[in-house]
Amino acid sequence: MNIGEKIKIRRQSLGLTQSELADRAELSKGFISQLERDLTSPSIATLTDILECLGTDLQEFFNEREEEKVAFSPADLFEKEEEDKSILWLVPNAQKNKMEPILLRLKAGAMTETDNPHEGEEFGYVLSGTITLVLGMKRHKIRKGGSFYFKTSVPHHIENSGKKDAEVVWVSTPPMF
Repeated sequence: MNIGEKIKIRRQSLGLTQSELADRAELSKGFISQLERDLTSPSIATLTDILECLGTDLQEFFNEREEEKVAFSPADLFEKEEEDKSILWLVPNAQKNKMEPILLRLKAGAMTETDNPHEGEEFGYVLSGTITLVLGMKRHKIRKGGSFYFKTSVPHHIENSGKKDAEVVWVSTPPMF
């Protein structure tokens, strides 16, 4: 890690000149210049003062955590295809998250496996076709543009008893797919 480079980036992001940072930290402009070029190293006390002037602290400054990815392209996604259905995971590695969104494609006459009761909730939105959501002994027909939401306290699955393929955005919490 280049401490000087990180200080320079932080200083510039705040719109400060080297002189302004030097004044705030009661240091010379020459020292800040040398520090940013990694020609000198500050004491812990001096670094703490500089970071305070930059609105941060030692812990935040040295945190090497990668920024969490929040937007995904088609190249990031994973698809599992079977003869009568496919599942497209809309968020990579969603199993580590609290919810798992997928795009389920069911061919006419196909159905998902039955999930036994488990902790959590599920939501779906029908993009195309007509599906039947089976919750225990109850059946709910849902057409394009319709949605569903339920607690997963009974066995459940989705059927496509229509003549056209169906697409459903399905979100499960906790991740189940």
